[in-house]
Amino acid sequence: MELTELQDLARLGLHFGHLRRYTHPKSRSYVYTVANGVCVIDLEKTKELLEKALQFVKELAQDNKMILFVGTKRQASRIIKEKAESVNMPYVNKHFIAGTLTNFQTFLKNIQKLNQLETEETAFGGKSKKEQRRLMKAKKRLLDSVGGLKQMIRLPDALFVIDAAREKNSIFEARRLGIPIIALVDTNGDPSQIDYPIPGNDDSEKGIEFIVNRVVETYAQAQGKKKKRTRKEGNGDN
Repeated sequence: MELTELQDLARLGLHFGHLRRYTHPKSRSYVYTVANGVCVIDLEKTKELLEKALQFVKELAQDNKMILFVGTKRQASRIIKEKAESVNMPYVNKHFIAGTLTNFQTFLKNIQKLNQLETEETAFGGKSKKEQRRLMKAKKRLLDSVGGLKQMIRLPDALFVIDAAREKNSIFEARRLGIPIIALVDTNGDPSQIDYPIPGNDDSEKGIEFIVNRVVETYAQAQGKKKKRTRKEGNGDN
């Protein structure tokens, strides 16, 4: 990453941390300076750790691994949904339900129920209006809670989180199961709980979109290269 790209990170506001008094002790190594009581994140470290995280994403893609995207705050919700869907990955963008990972077999029943309701939806017209309303209400409830997880029929191979402090429940469950975690960590978060921390402002919508885009683009490019290589190898066998 060149200097101009570092300037781009600054332009996106990724260097703005929280007030000094809210800084997590283990995030201090990512703080370049403090200005007017606000921590300024060292973007050289952001650059370095982002590239390390992206290398891991590339490896995941090459092995066809599944990444669960998690970002429920207002600034991240839309971005997480759109970008996760673009690479056919599961996501949580509204509320992480306790037990999503640690009680997955039970949670899977809700996903299966939603898939069943969507399959049977064309037959709703043959039911009474009362029954139709009940089924549509059940579908909406399930869509709100597990709609982004419909294709997650097994535990994910990695977690990608926006705002480590806010999404501590998903991080706790992933750590308990030994699932590697990539996360955008602001100065109020604990990077020691993250396998691939990316220090940066997690309140900047443009900054969030930049980080998520880099993850998604890296995954898609690695998948594309793998498919090309597989086709070439297949043609070579003929």
